[in-house]
Amino acid sequence: MTVHTDHDRAPHAPDEPLTIGEMSRRTGVAASALHFYEDLGLIASTRTPGNQRRYARHMLRRVSLITVAKRLGIPLSDVQEAFADVPLTQTPSHDEWARAARRWKRELEKRREGLERLERELTGCIGCGCLSMKACSLLNPDDALGSQGAGPQRLQD
Repeated sequence: MTVHTDHDRAPHAPDEPLTIGEMSRRTGVAASALHFYEDLGLIASTRTPGNQRRYARHMLRRVSLITVAKRLGIPLSDVQEAFADVPLTQTPSHDEWARAARRWKRELEKRREGLERLERELTGCIGCGCLSMKACSLLNPDDALGSQGAGPQRLQD
């Protein structure tokens, strides 16, 4: 008797959906995380007559992008916004992905600018949190930034 594993199976046809196990194996994402992403509307599946999840192959790209975003510390809410106009129920077109990529790129540029600003200000005054009492009296005399609210006013978006 021969026992077959997922690795022994013939390649899927391009339009053949993936089981949750196959999706998990291909993406490195746990099945429970796939369920969570589905609950958030980040990915979608269909159900077989036996109520088993099946994922369209284009979901591989979405899950991969979610994985990369998580590694970079990008909140899932930002990923939801980036995917807002990318269809779940059909394979997205090149133009749909390109629009989403441009929108996400703008957000990443804003994030990068914020990090660069933080890096420049990290050893100086971030107004006020307070890292330098000497600089504070020059850059924020009489705690003028305090009237703008709590926290690091010079680094607010």
